[in-house]
This record gives sequence, C-alpha cells and structure tokens, in this order.
Amino acid sequence: MTVLPMFPLGSVLFPAMPTALRVFEERYIVMLSTILGDEPPEFGIVLIERGSEVGGGEQRFAIGTVAQITRVETSEGFIGLVAVGDRRIEVVDWLPDDPYPVAEVRPVVELGWSEEHRPLLDRAEQLVRRTIARASEFVEQQWPADIALDDDPVRACWQLAGIAPLGPLDQVRLLRSASVVELLSGLIEATEGAAEMLAMPGFDDDGLSALLDDDRGDD
Repeated sequence: MTVLPMFPLGSVLFPAMPTALRVFEERYIVMLSTILGDEPPEFGIVLIERGSEVGGGEQRFAIGTVAQITRVETSEGFIGLVAVGDRRIEVVDWLPDDPYPVAEVRPVVELGWSEEHRPLLDRAEQLVRRTIARASEFVEQQWPADIALDDDPVRACWQLAGIAPLGPLDQVRLLRSASVVELLSGLIEATEGAAEMLAMPGFDDDGLSALLDDDRGDD
C-alpha cells in the first residue's frame, strides 16, 4: 500500500484522460507545494459521493485514479494545472486531512487486452461517437465526436468511457470494471440509455443537463 495525497472532486478521472483544475483552496495549494518536487508529481482523484468540493467534510468513493501533473500555471487568485490519469487505485483507509486529504491506497489490477475484444471496442466507439454528435445538437460538448483515441486499445477503452456523455455515477461504475469486457459492456449499456433519452420527443437542453447531472445530493 502507498500513502498518497488525494483530491476529491465532483467528477471522475479515467486512466489516459486529461483533466484541468483550478486550485484556490489553501489546503490544495499546500498539497501542490509538497508534491511538485516529486518525479512524477502525482495525486489521487476520487469522486465525491456526498458533499461539496470546497471546504472539506465530504464523503468520498473508494475507487479513484492517480493523476500525474503535466503543466502548472499561476494566475491571480488560483493555480491552474493540467494532469493526466495514469492508473486506478482503491482507497484502503482515509488518514486525517492535515491539512489536505491523504489516504492509504492500493493499485487496482490493470485491464488485459485480447484481440477478441476488438468487435466490442468498435461497437462501443461507434455508439459513443454517434451519441456525442447527437448530444452536441443540444449543448456544446467537451469532446468532439471525431476526437482521436490512443493506439493502445486499453487506453482507448478508458478514453471512450471518459468522453461519453454520461453522468458521474455511471462513470464511477465504469471505473470499477474488472475486465475490458465489463468496461465496454457497461459503457455500451450506459451510452445506449443516454442515446434513448436524447431521442425522446421534446428532449431539450434541460433534459441533457438532467442526464449528465448526478443524483448524489449535497449537504
């Protein structure tokens, strides 16, 4: 097991996916000052189950991803950073926030690939790209439907999970996947559900917001 600085968020980070963060809370500025000298500088990201990103005291999911920092920029009032998801982790124990969240974590076994999975990957890719294109008719999407995927098929699987227009609860379920088949099958099922909602008569921007919103509730 490893002790790792943690950054609970209201969103899920998948392996092989980038994330951009604006850091302004003092506890996370202290965290950055601690880890930026490491090689590589990294921290864990987990989804907040209940509560807020700001202020502490939130409840957190136990599955997460190690984020490796690739760029840091300072600005008035906050620090901007870009990080990339590297590998999955499971939180074994949360240690005291002193002053930032820290946890004992262990690695989650990486997914194995077989070319037998290729048809499932192709099906998932076609569905995700088609659903992104449909969703973009209602609101601008973070990822374009024609975005390029990694040549490595396992990384491409995670990237498809990351760009699909899904809410965070669907995403955290996908992050728990124990195999490529489980990941792709879950991704197809969740994306088909999203596509069905997008195809409903009278679906509008409010409906899309509800689709992508989470139902965890806030304190």
